[in-house]
Amino acid sequence: MKLEQSSWIEVRDKLKVPQGIIMAIGSTEQHGPIGLIGTDTICSETIASDAASKANMYLAPSIGFTPADFNMKFQGTISISVHTFKSLLREITSSLIKHGFKYVLIVNGHGANIDPIKEVMIDFNNKLFFKSWWDFPKVSDIRNEEFGDWEGMHATPSEISITQINQRVIENTEYKKIAENPPEKLTKDFIIAHSGDKHGTAEEHHRDFPDGRVGSHSAMANPKIGKKIVNASVEGFLKEIERLNSTLL
Repeated sequence: MKLEQSSWIEVRDKLKVPQGIIMAIGSTEQHGPIGLIGTDTICSETIASDAASKANMYLAPSIGFTPADFNMKFQGTISISVHTFKSLLREITSSLIKHGFKYVLIVNGHGANIDPIKEVMIDFNNKLFFKSWWDFPKVSDIRNEEFGDWEGMHATPSEISITQINQRVIENTEYKKIAENPPEKLTKDFIIAHSGDKHGTAEEHHRDFPDGRVGSHSAMANPKIGKKIVNASVEGFLKEIERLNSTLL
């Protein structure tokens, strides 16, 4: 159930039974020549919506504006400061907790959100939780089996596979030709050093990855694989919801 499509009386009555609420957080940033700018938000919202439906929980409106300064040399990216993002998350969480939701569970889809979310969690003692959609072992297994080293770090075939389930697929032959050209594979040291989207300045990032992909062979994306990933991630979130409900409600 989407919070924004409910009346306040419906919310009041549903909260007579103790429960949490789910919220998707992504980004608005470039995702290579064939990846949608809203990829991170689309992925997290797709998974959060399915999990909320299966768990009979409310789904809060998604947050799509987050820190993405390293991609600001690519047209269409919208980045906000870490300070603004943390303030926004604090105020949204505070509103939901004040209304009686026992906890907020974030479905995250953007690496640069991870550290700021962890910092905000400190302010909400056992009331704010998160996992990124790729955190679960089954999801990792699918990504490794289907894409191996070509998964890379940004504009990944797994995330674009998820968007292709229900969103437009870019068919422009010029853009597809760029995407079909394999990017340079990343070393394990590079992946470790740049995890959490620690990619340096926008100028450095654009210089090093001019088509927007970071070691990711986006052209391998397939919506059938996307469905497998979504199902595995939703399964992981349902277990997390069960854990939270058993300890907090």
